[in-house]
Amino acid sequence: MFAFILCIVSSLCITAAVAQDPYTTAKDSNGHALPAYSPARPPALPLAVRSPYTNAWTSTANNGTLNTNGVIYWPGNTLGWEGIVTVDGISYEYLGVGSQALPSIPQLQRAIPLRVSYDSQYSNFTFSAGPVEVTASFLSAVIPKDICRTSIPLSYLTTTVQSTDGGSHSVQFYSDVNAAWIAYETNKTIEWALYEGSKTVNGSGNAAGGPSSIYSWLYHLQQPYEFAEEFDFPEWGNFTYSTSPFQASNFSFQSGFSATVRFNFVMQHYLQDTVDSNYRGSGAQEPIFAYAHDFGEVLSASVIYTIGSVQQPAIRYLTSTGVVPLQPWWTQCYGDIFQMIAYHFNDYTTTQQLAYDFESQLKTDVDAYYSANMAMVYSNSTPTPPPVYSNGSQGYAKGTDTFGNEYIFDPNTAYGFLDPNNFSNIAIPDVSEAEAYYSIVSLSCRQVMGAYILTVPPVGGCTNNTSNTSEPLMFQKEISSDGNVNTVDVMFPAMPFFLYANPELLKYNLEPLIQNQERQFYPNGYSMHDLGTNFPNATGHVEGNDEYMPVEESGNMVIMAYAYYKFSGNAVWLSQHYTLFSQLANYLLQYSLIPGNQLSTDDFAGTLANQTNLAIKGIVGIQAMSEVARVVGVSADALNFSTTATSYFAQWEYFGVDPSGRHALLAYEWRSSYGLLYNTYPDKLLNLGIIPQRLYDMQSAWYPTIAQVFGVPLDNRHSYTKSDWEMWTAATCTPATRRLFVNGLAYWLNYTSTNRAFSDLHETIDGGGFPVSPSIFFTARPVVGGHFSLLALLRAGENSDTGTGLNSSFSINATQALNGEVFLPSSASDDLRPVVIGSETAPPSLGLTTMAGLNASGTTLITAVMSSIATVSTTTVSGTGTATGTSVNATPNSAMSGADNQSTALPPASSG
Repeated sequence: MFAFILCIVSSLCITAAVAQDPYTTAKDSNGHALPAYSPARPPALPLAVRSPYTNAWTSTANNGTLNTNGVIYWPGNTLGWEGIVTVDGISYEYLGVGSQALPSIPQLQRAIPLRVSYDSQYSNFTFSAGPVEVTASFLSAVIPKDICRTSIPLSYLTTTVQSTDGGSHSVQFYSDVNAAWIAYETNKTIEWALYEGSKTVNGSGNAAGGPSSIYSWLYHLQQPYEFAEEFDFPEWGNFTYSTSPFQASNFSFQSGFSATVRFNFVMQHYLQDTVDSNYRGSGAQEPIFAYAHDFGEVLSASVIYTIGSVQQPAIRYLTSTGVVPLQPWWTQCYGDIFQMIAYHFNDYTTTQQLAYDFESQLKTDVDAYYSANMAMVYSNSTPTPPPVYSNGSQGYAKGTDTFGNEYIFDPNTAYGFLDPNNFSNIAIPDVSEAEAYYSIVSLSCRQVMGAYILTVPPVGGCTNNTSNTSEPLMFQKEISSDGNVNTVDVMFPAMPFFLYANPELLKYNLEPLIQNQERQFYPNGYSMHDLGTNFPNATGHVEGNDEYMPVEESGNMVIMAYAYYKFSGNAVWLSQHYTLFSQLANYLLQYSLIPGNQLSTDDFAGTLANQTNLAIKGIVGIQAMSEVARVVGVSADALNFSTTATSYFAQWEYFGVDPSGRHALLAYEWRSSYGLLYNTYPDKLLNLGIIPQRLYDMQSAWYPTIAQVFGVPLDNRHSYTKSDWEMWTAATCTPATRRLFVNGLAYWLNYTSTNRAFSDLHETIDGGGFPVSPSIFFTARPVVGGHFSLLALLRAGENSDTGTGLNSSFSINATQALNGEVFLPSSASDDLRPVVIGSETAPPSLGLTTMAGLNASGTTLITAVMSSIATVSTTTVSGTGTATGTSVNATPNSAMSGADNQSTALPPASSG
């Protein structure tokens, strides 16, 4: 399934080679071999993924690729993005499916797919086109330490032609985009214009600019609605597609009806240099916006395009002076839209280097995590592809993997690979865990960052003395589920990525939530669920009627705050917001041990009384708050929180662990229940010391007994699982069980029947598809940042050999932060000030070359035990930081009752 070359150059490195993929022997309708994938064959690959609106993918469904399945928006809507290369008079379509709308033309063929590869930065597709190879490289750079570049919502496509017969060939490039990128409804009128730099091109003659000129198609809705979405499409802003003539002997452009423009290019190999003046919707005489480059007779040639959806202003934000628009952060770095486009275009070479640096570091870090115990991870013998899961078409298999473990495997069942001695699951055989893990995290990077927007903070009347107006605010869209802004329980699973890559981004993401609650825009005493129901409207919930997840979100906020400190060392920030964090922790003191009937982050599974995993989150959060208090110097609070957490855990263990001692329960005293106990991960990551080793070991032994072919189910109520929580859980397990999780997820990547961006929610049986009962389609969500759980552990000083041991750089129950900084890629800038505008820089020189026994309030047996729970002494902290004692009896009924009582466009379209 995977194939890598391992090399040792001072330290072990991983280099991807051709994947051992289940589809490498498949043929298309013409008998051509379908592409080989590396490092895995995911259900979809990112093309241009830079924001919630610049978020384009191509599916691998039905063994298809870039020029058979075309381009889709993350929800699955078709987008028009076409690419053709003409070689010696024959045109080959390598990108998109626009040729399907044309009559049969002998001079137009579909390029033959050869290879597909991806890493954290690129998706690369190589095709055979007669006597040349065509490579389309899609770069959406992930450079988290460079805030200015990260804020740009544009992506690169580089198309390269290389002769395969040693001879020169006549080569022309063609590419276009359609209006489907900017509007869901096809009858909404679009306005467009072509620009050379910032000047409009009238389209009455040849393109007059030189090789370094930047041409940009910009188009927008004729009647935009700021801060509105329709089926996840933005109702305001501009879409832009740019290129440069480079060294082409003839550069041309044209907008018009798609069939006409494409047909004429195929027949003539150039465009008419005209701009269609008939503004219309994307469905009527489909308008497209095209470029053509003619390089003449060459051995090789390349063209760069940049593409993206640009919203300005970007966010609607509630402040003490009212609701205000926030500008995207790139405006502070580069200027207006034309200056940003120019900077990004001319910055290609530097961005490539920064992308390379991040990717190299990622591979180095994956190796560093696993190199501690290579015998456990790598075999001395050559791995062979594991037996194929067929769900009904293959024969029974048995064997011994390269580590000497016997297995039996019936591909007609969903049991997976079983140890014949005890029938527990073992990891997918003959697959390196390190290689499997790399295939997961490298695919996740762009998806994480594609859900966020960085903005300039509001000016005047909306900041308090602790706010830093020189730093951006970061807003997350809860893609494909609720569409909320900064959903706390979506930020929480993504946390490991930011702790690994740049903890400051986590702070920028937390800051809007903190500001809203500190300014008393939210009336409840627990944490808000999100900052707004509909992205991009970060207007909060002044009535306090957001989704009710009080223990979930309060625990998340406190844990994220302490985690940020541990990975950044920013104790001042903790001190500034101590009053809010202590308020949330005091809520946990009252309600987390017996959380009653409420939702957890897995809200799609419904409410459940006294969830074991939810309660442990609250307890871990209380312990984290003890550490926060120690850092800030409030010793009385620190002692109270720590003492309570210890007491609560002892009682939690009585309620939440099966009497047999084999596993934790899904809910208190429900003996037939179980689930992934992923909320213990922050205890291990931060070395809080509240979870004893015996609990980690118990769970590690349990998970293999309930695993399926595509992973371990989230809990006993359904057969689906969550990939983010699987990776959090894997990080708390012994190495053998961790390998079961990691290899299982990578195996799913190759065989799943899903057909969209990496889904964090999928079945562990059948074809590994989207859940059917209930039907849920999670795709492209930033929670895949949770896949970085192991690399966050690496940053904390742990590796693959530590297993469940707490051999961390953090001393147990200690408050010191990491000494080292997050790596800074060469040439990256973490200077948040504006930078020199890049429009004067020459472009790169390219071109040539229900639950038993419990009622809704969570009472019954537990009530009888409650007499053993001492009255909890809690503290409330005044605005001056003075601690005062109060007594609260933590009963289920009081938890529930207490909660109930708490409370017009010009091109380009822009404003602000």
